[in-house]
Amino acid sequence: MTGPAAETSAETTAGTRVPATLAGRFPITDVSPAVEGGRLPAKAVVGEQVPIRAVAFREGHDALGVEVVLRAPDGAEAHVRMADLGTGVDVWGAYVVPDAPGDWTFTIRAWGDPWATWLHRADIKLPAGQDIDLELEEGARLLETAARALPRGSGDARKTLRTAAARMRKGSLPPAVRFAAAADPDVARTMLDHPVREHATSCGPWPLRVERRRALVGSWYEFFPRSEGATASPPRSGTLATAAQRLTDIAAMGFDVVYLPPIHPIGHAHRKGPNNTLVTEPGDPGSPWAIGSAEGGHDAVHPDLGDEADFRAFVKEAARHGLEVALDLALQASPDHPWVSAHPEWFRSRADGTIAYAENPPKKYQDIYPLYFDEDPEGLYAEIVRIVRHWMSLGVRIFRVDNPHTKPLWVWHRLTQELWATDPDVIFLAEAFTRPPMMRALAEVGFQQSYTYFTWRNDRQGLEDYLSELAGPAAAYMRPNVFVNTPDILTEYLQRGGPPAFAIRATLAATLSPTWGVYSGFELYEHEPVRAGSEEYLDSEKFQYRPRDWAAAATSGTTLAPHIAALNRVRREQPALQDLRSLAFHHPEDDQVIAYSKRVGDDVVLVACSLDPFWTRETTVWWNMAVIGLAEDDLFLAEDLITGESWTWGRATYVRFTPGERIAHIVRVRRP
Repeated sequence: MTGPAAETSAETTAGTRVPATLAGRFPITDVSPAVEGGRLPAKAVVGEQVPIRAVAFREGHDALGVEVVLRAPDGAEAHVRMADLGTGVDVWGAYVVPDAPGDWTFTIRAWGDPWATWLHRADIKLPAGQDIDLELEEGARLLETAARALPRGSGDARKTLRTAAARMRKGSLPPAVRFAAAADPDVARTMLDHPVREHATSCGPWPLRVERRRALVGSWYEFFPRSEGATASPPRSGTLATAAQRLTDIAAMGFDVVYLPPIHPIGHAHRKGPNNTLVTEPGDPGSPWAIGSAEGGHDAVHPDLGDEADFRAFVKEAARHGLEVALDLALQASPDHPWVSAHPEWFRSRADGTIAYAENPPKKYQDIYPLYFDEDPEGLYAEIVRIVRHWMSLGVRIFRVDNPHTKPLWVWHRLTQELWATDPDVIFLAEAFTRPPMMRALAEVGFQQSYTYFTWRNDRQGLEDYLSELAGPAAAYMRPNVFVNTPDILTEYLQRGGPPAFAIRATLAATLSPTWGVYSGFELYEHEPVRAGSEEYLDSEKFQYRPRDWAAAATSGTTLAPHIAALNRVRREQPALQDLRSLAFHHPEDDQVIAYSKRVGDDVVLVACSLDPFWTRETTVWWNMAVIGLAEDDLFLAEDLITGESWTWGRATYVRFTPGERIAHIVRVRRP
């Protein structure tokens, strides 16, 4: 068995040492969810249905009992019986639902189950007339043992077991009648709840960090405050006050979080012009990620946007609309940042004595200096903590961290642990499109959410493989925040697919993941790249103001906003769509259609969606009925959560999707 408190290894009769994973009286291995062998906590949120799995087995053919013991931060324990999942390889499973934030643990406990062993043996021997009186006497003794061990206040249950034991010993009754006393439902229930345990073996405790639900569930909307209320000619910035006027429409679309790119002063040295040019004109605002000027650094508000009072007002107005504010944490500096002169040791110098600007060849960021942590790690870390706590004091509880994979892992582990100890409601999102081991490590050391490769998964096989990973093994340590686009990512699928492509990608993101996100302009079908083969937007908002005529789009109907609002509505109404781990894929006969389900208790949602933004697709979807909790031949009522239509569906369902008309079914299962 493995885990932080696994039992020690044991000596064999030959004097050799048994591996620790097999040392217990009943071996318990392959426990999940577990991160780094239990050295780091697995992730969960309040109210989440967390699947606990373990392999447990024993010598011979006698029965085994297995349970998970869930321990809350206050020490309260819940015991949940685990079931053999029928895989043929001794995998046991159960679900636990933590109901409060904090550091929880769970322990797997296995024991010899003499009652289950006896039931199996007696069910074979008694019909064959073998050892009738002896078998029934042994069963009666087990019931008496169980009756004596029942807790106080179990008088009725104790009477049930003793009555059954007496009946099993009554030789004047036929053997079948005597055995039926052992199979009585009340007896079975009592013996399941209060089993006779032999040689109980524990494996654990395993750590489980339970956070608030927003760490798993939410709809994000990203927008640049400077574009709201801005004018392009002459160039003039919007303000936090004008940006606050946009919150009404964002809330109406059903979003939970508004994410703001950096709102700090922007440097002038090497300032970038429109479309990332090196030539600027008067009034060009520059990139918000080139942070810092004589007007301040990471703890300041850009004067064009307002001041701290304006920011507080923006946060308050967002809260009035039911929105949380997420702020960008970009640990880098413009050449004009106060840090550059005050703390040159926080930057890396080149051979000619100049500070190295950021590069990701062939991309160059002449207006940005990366931070260097190896000369003064404590001083730089203290400044980061100060900045984060400053914005927390102004009402920010969510931070989207820019390029965390370019900083040492210890920074994030230390920061997230320090804040968990004092402010466990704070959430960090890792913006890291990088190598999988680094993305995994960032999640493991403390980031509550992670960007994903979803934007580049547009085919059925790619989506199924990747989302199966995110909802499966990765769910122990990584929570996906699935953005359909970003200021840096305009995929070819969106460039070429027209409005149906936008509807398809929004539908997939909103129903595949508990958390999804939209960058402003997506609802207006913005799709022009700066040049062929690029994923950069033409006239990118990263380098210039981009005022949009939201009212005209709503009047003309050239907006996806109503569909986005419908998606967010059904996400809030259906518990299954707020879940990650229950995601299961089903089989359409057409590879240009994808089908999947989510299930939490009795709430089952099925999604069938076209992946083709150009042509009509019609096919048969074969649902795995066991996964959705129905028998193979059952029929069920499928209620479309978007349109309100309903149909009678079964294992094989015909679907037809036409771009511009219907691209998906999102249905709730009504059982027969």
